[in-house]
Amino acid sequence: MADLPSGLLEACVVVGAPSDKLRETYQLHQQSKLNELPLLEAEVLQVHAPPFVSKETHSSQPIGPAFSRVQRRKSFIKKKKRDRAAEVLPNGETTNRTEASSATEDISVPKDLDLIALPHLCFPGGLQLANEQKEDSYHFLVFTDLFGNRTHGVVVQYYRAVQSCQESAVQNGHRWSSSKSRLYSPFAVCIISKFPYYNALRDCLSCLLVQLRPARQADFEETIKEFSAKLSLVPLPPPGQLHVSFSLRPLQLVLPSREDQDSPVIDIDLHLPLLCFSHTTLLQVLSCILQEQRLVLFSADWARLTLVAESLLLYLQPLSWQQPYVPVLSSGMLDFLMAPTAFLMGCHISHFEEVAAETEELILVNIDDGIIQSSWAETIDLPAIPLAAAESFTSRAECLQLHYDLELCHLGAGTDVNALRSQRRDWQTRLNTQIQNISLELVVNIFRGVQDFLNHEHRVFNSEEFLRTREPSDQTFYKKVLETHIFHSFLRDRLNRKRDTFSRMEQNTHNLAHRNRAMTELSRRPPMSNLSRPGYRSYASPEDRLSRKLGASLPNLMQPPHDTVSAISSNRPASLRKMTPDTGLKLPQKPVKVFRLPEFPPPLAYHYVQNYYSDMVAALGKAISATPPDEAALLARYHYLRGLVNTVSNKRLDALEDFQSLYKTDSDIFPSQMVKSLVDSMSESERRQADTRPELKRLISRVKRDQERACNGNGPEEGAVKRFQLPKKYMQLEEFVKCIQESGIVKDQGTIHRLFDALTVGHQKQVDPELFRVFYTIWKETEAEAQEVCLPASVLEHIEPSECVFKLSSSVKTSRGVGKIAMTQRRLFLLTDGRPGYVEVAQYRDLEEVKVSSAPFLLLRIPSLKLRVRARKEAFEANLKTETELWNLMVKEMWAGRNMADQHKDPQYMQQALTNALLMDAVVGSLQNSKAIYAASKLAHFDRIKMEVPMMVPKTTAETLKHKINPSLELAAPQPVDVLLYTPGQLWVSVSGGKVMVFDASSWSLTHTCHVGNARLNCMLGVDKDQVWMGSEDSVIYIISMLAMVCNRQLTEHRAEVTGLALDTDKYSQKVAYSCSAEGSIMVWDVSTLQMKKNFRLSCDRLQSVSSCNTTLWCCSRDNIMEVWRNGSVKHRLNLPEQQKGSTTTFSSILLLPEREELWSVCLDSGEVCIWHIKDTSKPFLRVVLQDCTGCHCLIKVKNQVWVGGVGRSSTKGKVYILDTERYQVLKELHGHNDKVTALCSAEDRYVLSGAGKHDGKIAIWKVE
Repeated sequence: MADLPSGLLEACVVVGAPSDKLRETYQLHQQSKLNELPLLEAEVLQVHAPPFVSKETHSSQPIGPAFSRVQRRKSFIKKKKRDRAAEVLPNGETTNRTEASSATEDISVPKDLDLIALPHLCFPGGLQLANEQKEDSYHFLVFTDLFGNRTHGVVVQYYRAVQSCQESAVQNGHRWSSSKSRLYSPFAVCIISKFPYYNALRDCLSCLLVQLRPARQADFEETIKEFSAKLSLVPLPPPGQLHVSFSLRPLQLVLPSREDQDSPVIDIDLHLPLLCFSHTTLLQVLSCILQEQRLVLFSADWARLTLVAESLLLYLQPLSWQQPYVPVLSSGMLDFLMAPTAFLMGCHISHFEEVAAETEELILVNIDDGIIQSSWAETIDLPAIPLAAAESFTSRAECLQLHYDLELCHLGAGTDVNALRSQRRDWQTRLNTQIQNISLELVVNIFRGVQDFLNHEHRVFNSEEFLRTREPSDQTFYKKVLETHIFHSFLRDRLNRKRDTFSRMEQNTHNLAHRNRAMTELSRRPPMSNLSRPGYRSYASPEDRLSRKLGASLPNLMQPPHDTVSAISSNRPASLRKMTPDTGLKLPQKPVKVFRLPEFPPPLAYHYVQNYYSDMVAALGKAISATPPDEAALLARYHYLRGLVNTVSNKRLDALEDFQSLYKTDSDIFPSQMVKSLVDSMSESERRQADTRPELKRLISRVKRDQERACNGNGPEEGAVKRFQLPKKYMQLEEFVKCIQESGIVKDQGTIHRLFDALTVGHQKQVDPELFRVFYTIWKETEAEAQEVCLPASVLEHIEPSECVFKLSSSVKTSRGVGKIAMTQRRLFLLTDGRPGYVEVAQYRDLEEVKVSSAPFLLLRIPSLKLRVRARKEAFEANLKTETELWNLMVKEMWAGRNMADQHKDPQYMQQALTNALLMDAVVGSLQNSKAIYAASKLAHFDRIKMEVPMMVPKTTAETLKHKINPSLELAAPQPVDVLLYTPGQLWVSVSGGKVMVFDASSWSLTHTCHVGNARLNCMLGVDKDQVWMGSEDSVIYIISMLAMVCNRQLTEHRAEVTGLALDTDKYSQKVAYSCSAEGSIMVWDVSTLQMKKNFRLSCDRLQSVSSCNTTLWCCSRDNIMEVWRNGSVKHRLNLPEQQKGSTTTFSSILLLPEREELWSVCLDSGEVCIWHIKDTSKPFLRVVLQDCTGCHCLIKVKNQVWVGGVGRSSTKGKVYILDTERYQVLKELHGHNDKVTALCSAEDRYVLSGAGKHDGKIAIWKVE
């Protein structure tokens, strides 16, 4: 039997005093022999766990129609005196209507439930009898198994008179009653659930007590069993915007859903810690948790312990506490506090002094008084949370409205209890959301930028480099946190590219934070890791720096050079300004729907339960029918719920159909494990039926394929996180490349190979670990020294806001005064001695000559650096002495890099030149011998190119080319650009392996990266304002939401790789999409419902694209082009032109010009563009020969031009040809890539973007005339 899906109830346990002890105490009490009422030992009296009803099927498999994971159970053997038959009479005698006896009874309980400890946790202060009726009391429990999985319990303690615990006693024909001898015993009912539905389960228990109070003892067990059975019928809501509601008279209860698959359930009042602690104290507590201290919470209220502990851990999401966690310790469990590891525990305030005196190195948190202290002092001597993050949190938290009473001021007295509860719940949900946003911002502000110091290829975190970027006052805090399990788990998620709330908020707030940082750190050199970060623009020339008007859909590439970002309007730090609680932190929330379950049936009768499930399926069916197709997320959740219900009611095929629909509409919440269990439990007849239904057959094969992938995956590697360590042995080239990449110095393999050559000049080709240590130390020290350079305002006004000093010489005499020569990414300037002043030396682009010279000094000649600058008569000369040769190399490399960047409109050349120059500096510093300069010259990459190869870019290309983007910037080697797509304001780039990068089209900076499958993408299509479809080699069409930037929908009907996508409207003006796959299938999709309306198959050799034109489709395959009626029949077939037959030439792309009734085609191994008349397809009426072209890969129409991407014959470099559609002539031939042009797209007919193959991997942006 497969595991059934988890429902609300795991088990319901009743705990109380043993009947024999209770009877004995009662008799002593009646006889007035007790001076005070004793504490009794609690024991488990009842356990109720699903399934509550079952039936044998023909396949001899039990069906458990209740949501539960607890089908595998153990027996809890308990000897239980059957005392229900025994009656206590006033004189203390016992009637033996049925002989009281001991019996052994098997109680089935959930596998992981510890019934030994449970009684102590249900009565953490002990089981105390009472002389009078006491108020009901609730508290909350958390159980953790050996694997760290948590289960949650809600306990109510309520008192019953001991007389009513026995059968009603009758004496002399009258009911006996004596108020003065009355005795009350507490019972505890504990509901255990896999999910922390604390508020909902507390309300469930409140409803139970309404039934229990008037119930007779004989009905006591049955009432609780029936209550448990009802809760076992409640399905848990799927993650997202659908809650589940059910009625337990007299209350209507709601189970809130999780925000997404990785988020926790929140059914708790998150503002409780804000009511208990000041903001300063709260931040201290959170700091202690992050540093994994040994924390103990104290309160006089058992319930408060768990609620506050849970809230504190939720504040730190998505970081998760990895250490022992027991929020409620009973009096007998205080020895747990002696554990040597970090922990978070809670106990009663009465134990405060005892714990503080007897246990060392504890952090003691008094919830009731809102104070925190240590067991060795009244103050906390631990590093505080970084100041900027703490100030921002405090500022936002001060704006929160924490008091519900203020919401009620304008309202009258409500008379409907459920309406009042709903009103309060809505207020609490809004407040919880604000608190989540504020606390998430705190976590993001603390750990922002961690991603920049991770090497995904080698799974390494460069902690030293990360620490260098933190404020000096915060270093101690980070050093402690970086060693914790909680941070290690967080790092592992970053390395696995987990798309959680942290990564989303960091991405959303990145641009603002980066801009603020640029305003406050003008003079400091950023680490080289920052330079390679997407969107970092400090290396761009003023001409290259694009429009920062983020509202614009396209950049203003002709922007004046000195148009910089306007300064922040106020000098006051942003974190200190008054602000609304979570402004700017959250995307608009979609409205939440509530699905109301049918009224509960008699829950212990099998056929009633089955009818209940049928009613639920019918209600979900109505909800699905009433939901419009554009609300795909809501539809997915209804399918999830219906699949769940069909699973537990044993309708496996119906359940699979629902899960197939779910997979298509939102694969993010697809319950893979549940579906796998469902498939494994299918009988032979069910499998045969599933095989006759294509969609189910595909789903089953996909589940099996994913299962095999999971088995073959590199499991242990997923969890490993290494810290960068200096090598301890000699390194050959391969190990050296890995070590340099792990260190974060540079990732480009070509540069690393040149560095290896430099460090091994004159000896065996291996790097000494000691030499590497010296090199690495010098690199880091130089970086740190440059970061400490603080330029005065009089100097800053002369340089660009984004400029940083990367190298500073020693103080030298120059032809323009004495001072230090400063090297930025844009220029050289002299920082004069004495009162620091600015003397411009040269911008790299203005240099005309750089050479080593010598200046006379007495009878000596001192080596000097001589620079000739355009438009200046006098040369600049600096007596750099022993530094001269190094500065000569560095300046020449920067000069060559600047020229390359200007000519190719590619700022990355400047960044590479800067890296090369800084590596030269570190190499010379580490070698310290006569060959040091020769070794450093190995890194003069651009200077060598300048000497060996003419760098001139053709004039036409230079005029048309506006900018270049490098999607492979952070990778070790370039990746081919497979597909380009422009949607308003965004450029979508597909590189190898299903990786999709999204660039902001106003600044061409990277905004998002996502992975869709693991295979290459062949095509992309913007379908509407929120959908981009992507066809993959793995035969799936992935659908990305542009608003949420997630891929949670897939179309899986194709059986071969998807090669083409097109959009059109059908005869009813409905938007439809066409997709084609390599084996010839074409499918027609309803865009609004994502349902396939039609499909047909063409006979051809690899179908490559589909286009829609009037009433027909045009389909391009390798060997022919087909005009096809919409019913699938071929109207015309165009074959390869005669001249090209018999060779390896195949069609690569076609372009329809309907207004001209023309079809343009290009071939993979031909430099011709063939132009056909649509009405006469026997042969092309014109061929346009492209000069020096051996093949074409793509073509697009822009205005009255056709742009063709291909590869040159003489240089095998990528070329773009621009043809005039009127005169059929080549207007321009553009040289922009070092590899074939593989993709083209147009941005609003103002710019064309071209992407190239793996030897280039860049995107060129061309201006359209």
